[in-house]
Amino acid sequence: GAVMLALFILLGLGLSYSLVATGITGALFPAQAHGSLLRDDTRVVGSALVAQPFADARYFQPRPSAAKYDPSAAAGSNQARSNPDLQSRIAATRAEVAARDGIAPEAVPAELITQSGSGLDPHLSPAGAQVQVRRVAAARGWPEQRVAALVRAATEQPQFGLLGQPRVNVLALNLALDRAGNGESGIGNGPRQQH
Repeated sequence: GAVMLALFILLGLGLSYSLVATGITGALFPAQAHGSLLRDDTRVVGSALVAQPFADARYFQPRPSAAKYDPSAAAGSNQARSNPDLQSRIAATRAEVAARDGIAPEAVPAELITQSGSGLDPHLSPAGAQVQVRRVAAARGWPEQRVAALVRAATEQPQFGLLGQPRVNVLALNLALDRAGNGESGIGNGPRQQH
């Protein structure tokens, strides 16, 4: 009797519930159930939920990652604000971003020099994207207004109008850049992306 009850609970309730819940969520939220994948035509280039680095100046850069953009190693740096190593890294990153984007060091948004808690935050604030517009436009040979318009179009508003802040998904913005250009995507190909 006890073994049958245990098997019923394990299989009947444990397995059945999991299968039903997975089936319902997959039917109601298919994109999210499959990882919120972003595609360039038919080719998967990443997930809208996970940041990835871009080495080419033609692309917007995400926040730095303590996990080196590896989802299996997701983590923040866990360094206190008073840690000299953290302060040194922030100063070096601020100088690097300022030089890369041609802006004053004090104009670099904090999100471009600090790591998110997961190390994989796929979003920037509109200000974090805006400071990169000049570099991206110059690298593509486009007017800055054209790139700025793509940033505005890619800016997501707070959820339900009140949860969170306006944000820009870096991978989605970079895909929009490629689509607005010659249609050929460099995302996921060769030297344009760091691994």
